[in-house]
Amino acid sequence: MSAKTFDLIVIGGGPGGYVAAIRASQLGMSVALVEGQHLGGICLNWGCIPTKALLRCSEIHHLLHNLDEFGFSAKEIKFDFKKIVERSRGVAKQLSGGIGHLMKKNKVTVIDGFAKLEGKGKISVGKDIYSAKNIIIATGARARELPGLEPDGKLVWTYKEAMVPSSMPKSLLVVGSGAIGIEFASFYRLMGAEVTVVEVMDRILPVEDEEISKLAHKQFEKQGMKIITGAQVTKLDKGKASVKVTVEKAGKKEQITVDNVIMAVGIVGNTENIGLEKTKVKVDRGHIVTDQWLATGEPGVYAIGDVTGPPWLAHKASHEGMICVEKIAGQKDVHPMNKLNIPGCTYCTPQIASVGLTEKAAIEAGHKVKVGRFPFMGNGKAIAMGEAEGLVKTVFDEKTGELLGAHMIGAEVTELIQGYVVAKTLETTEAELMHTIFPHPTLSEMMHESVLDAYGKVIHF
Repeated sequence: MSAKTFDLIVIGGGPGGYVAAIRASQLGMSVALVEGQHLGGICLNWGCIPTKALLRCSEIHHLLHNLDEFGFSAKEIKFDFKKIVERSRGVAKQLSGGIGHLMKKNKVTVIDGFAKLEGKGKISVGKDIYSAKNIIIATGARARELPGLEPDGKLVWTYKEAMVPSSMPKSLLVVGSGAIGIEFASFYRLMGAEVTVVEVMDRILPVEDEEISKLAHKQFEKQGMKIITGAQVTKLDKGKASVKVTVEKAGKKEQITVDNVIMAVGIVGNTENIGLEKTKVKVDRGHIVTDQWLATGEPGVYAIGDVTGPPWLAHKASHEGMICVEKIAGQKDVHPMNKLNIPGCTYCTPQIASVGLTEKAAIEAGHKVKVGRFPFMGNGKAIAMGEAEGLVKTVFDEKTGELLGAHMIGAEVTELIQGYVVAKTLETTEAELMHTIFPHPTLSEMMHESVLDAYGKVIHF
């Protein structure tokens, strides 16, 4: 490798880092991307993409066991768990290779290894020193570990082990009911495992609207999932092939024996061993502190993505990469990120998606609200699909008509939510949404009906 000096060096090749590198190249910068493991980062290799491949298989399995509703029958339905895992890994490998192609196409120099800041405008990768006027830290995050409950990779898993088990567990317990925990709980339950979820808060999916959270709880229990809220896992006793889990709730202890435990209690930023101690970069509770343009306390050093804190979402990281690079390049039409316009999606069955303020948060923020709801059972397409359970909920400011938030549970809501995300970004009011023509028959009609319901104009329910 000949070049040692660049306009920009990006540390980390995940969805924040590689997007930042591509955008910088488009803007005429010479760019180097340092990645120590896999292009595409956790999201592409061990997160968003391979988990969706697994969840697709669990959806098919669930459908095959409910064929009678559609007039079909099948005997001796079986699955090859090894092939299911192999397919998931194959999908990740294919996309990771695609990122490599994008780097070549955009003339981004990829440096294999782990980078460390070495003073103003310099990094080291092994024994090599590289320099750049600007450096972006996009090192991502890893699974948080609780003292005494550390994963061992065999009986107690993080998301990584949960994605590539050697065999299908008959029973497991998931600690934590955020998006990661619930997606794995949903996958394994629909594949036939006995699943218990333990959540320290008083409800599952605590960042979601309370009404959506309750509907999800009801649906998961209907599927046979056991859910314990307001509880803590206090001890893990490992046997040869099982784990005895001590769960404490309201002063009472219960012991549950399972084949495996999945720890899904959040993530912590990868801030160690990258040379931050030599800089003015501030780290708060495991995450790098930045301003609205993603600049850190060290001149010329920026940070994006999971390493900067919640929400820990790939699309948030990618968008931050764009904002950061365009600001560095001096673009005049750059806008800081509005976190209330970031959608959140959970790909369990049923799916859950949201954007903006929950009803409770809107009220606590001082808004007088109008709330609309429309159930899936009132939608022709949902009934025809055999997906009549779900809800679309919208929250508006009563005075201005501003769309404050939208919250959904049901089939394909992770695709539907973008309609409300666009509406929020455009600062749409209820009037524009009411005047929008939605195609029939589609699930999207429920989005229209929910808006109408908020203002007493709902038609089909």
